[in-house]
Amino acid sequence: MAKMIHSKYGYEPPEWVQADARLDRWYKDKKRRANKHGAFCLENKAKAVYQASQGDGFKLKNKG
Repeated sequence: MAKMIHSKYGYEPPEWVQADARLDRWYKDKKRRANKHGAFCLENKAKAVYQASQGDGFKLKNKG
């Protein structure tokens, strides 16, 4: 039996510790990339909601 290692998720075999580390790095990188590209930017979402509430909505007869 493999020696159990104490990680932040408890005692696990070495393979699981490596897999957890890979997943943690992947998730951290995914969050960093999303934040860098403005996926969580509230300003863009607020503008879209504001423009929709100020416009005519989906009335197509007013469009050109």
